[in-house]
Amino acid sequence: MNPSQSGKTGGRIITQELVSLIRRQFVLDWSGIHGAPHWARVRVNGLRLAEKTCARPDVIELFAFLHDTQRKNDGRDPEHGKRAADFAVTLQGKLFTLDDEGLTLLCAARTGHSDGLVEADITVQTCWDADRLDLGRIGVTPDPAYLCTAAARDPQMIEWALKRSR
Repeated sequence: MNPSQSGKTGGRIITQELVSLIRRQFVLDWSGIHGAPHWARVRVNGLRLAEKTCARPDVIELFAFLHDTQRKNDGRDPEHGKRAADFAVTLQGKLFTLDDEGLTLLCAARTGHSDGLVEADITVQTCWDADRLDLGRIGVTPDPAYLCTAAARDPQMIEWALKRSR
């Protein structure tokens, strides 16, 4: 995976060093349903949505690459979002730097991403939608009732994301 450019900071937010650390500590299948290919699709989904929602690209990219890194299994793991938020805090200032608001948004997005919530800051909502739009990888069509933003509920966006996720 190549480092990406963050539209908010103008610098690299996803670095090879960050990806290497994630890979070393990730306990699941790197190419599995919660692994790197999923994160890459969530990133693209999120950045595409952000063009319409004006969400923070730096937070979206970090969310995409970190939200499932602390899973202990591919099944029910209700605490993985909280563990991912805690993990992000340990990396702040070492492998990436966000302002206080960005770190708060990133942690909120991670902590609540699998709880079915829809009310939050627009950046958090965009992160959640980016992840939910990739449900096709497990044979599930995203339900617009569980998508937060109008951009994600757009039938063309859902169809585009479904095609990419299968």
